Amino acid sequence: AVENGWVTLIAATTENPSFSVISPLLSRSVVVTLTPLADADVAALIRRAVFDPRGLGGRVDISDEAVTVLAQFAMGDARRALTALEAAAAGTRPQPGEVPILLEVEHIERAVQHAALRYDKDGDQHYDVVSAFIKSVRGSDPDAAIHYLARMLEAGEDPRFVARRLIILASEDIGMAEPSVLQTTVAAAHAVALIGMPEAQIILAHATLHAALAPKSNAVVIAIGEAAADVRRGRVGTVPPWLRDAHYQGAASLGHGKGYVYPHDVPGGVAEQQYLPDVLAGAEYYHPTSHGAEAAWGQIAERLGGARRGERLGLTAPSESAVDPSAQENKP
Repeated sequence: AVENGWVTLIAATTENPSFSVISPLLSRSVVVTLTPLADADVAALIRRAVFDPRGLGGRVDISDEAVTVLAQFAMGDARRALTALEAAAAGTRPQPGEVPILLEVEHIERAVQHAALRYDKDGDQHYDVVSAFIKSVRGSDPDAAIHYLARMLEAGEDPRFVARRLIILASEDIGMAEPSVLQTTVAAAHAVALIGMPEAQIILAHATLHAALAPKSNAVVIAIGEAAADVRRGRVGTVPPWLRDAHYQGAASLGHGKGYVYPHDVPGGVAEQQYLPDVLAGAEYYHPTSHGAEAAWGQIAERLGGARRGERLGLTAPSESAVDPSAQENKP
């Protein structure tokens, strides 16, 4: 009926239509995404509602700070803001002919039963709390990390922003010391997008605790930083001939691919072979720490380097206890 034009369907959903609407109907529909209002838009709506005859008609006034707090509390939902404003105004008793009562932050707090945190998403408090959150996770203090997480979420911070910061931290401050933290944080970001608040706070707490309790390493940051610095200085060289693409016609006559040793054809799967350009031969960018699983990965990196230089390869994968510190703790 929709395809033939017999029925014009106008529908709204709070769910992702890609998951909640059947594919045949979705393919015949125009999907319009409605995004939350900006705080400035909600603030303008609040001020208009205070003085408009269809709203409070000037029976009360409202301070700028109260408007800001109410706009942040609304989290982009105009109806939520107006309901809270109406509740705050109902809690006052202005007398006819008197100067309108000024609604302050405490009126808003009482109306919504929600403490107005000093946390402006565009101001210093925002960056201070976010900074404290990241530094608490990096500093391995799970209690402080959870505290700042709660402050951000209670103040209306976008949970997707928090999830993105945790993903970055997983590689920046943990890396190979416990690689599974990256999996946890990426999974948390997907779950937050699917579920939303308030349940998303549980998922973010899970990811935060995993990151805070994990061993720490910034070896990944140092590795890419040193490599990028060489590239910016022009230390790049040419790709060794045996590593060049040899699949196109004429490549073989140029010597591309000649001498390449296929690692799967040698014992241990690691060939004696140079991979870096000549100008960078012997360069080392990855400097593994002795923290967590990276201690084992560092030993592997050392043995692999020796094998590439022609040394006999003695290689075993890291044990479960090396990769997952909790496995070692549970050992009898």
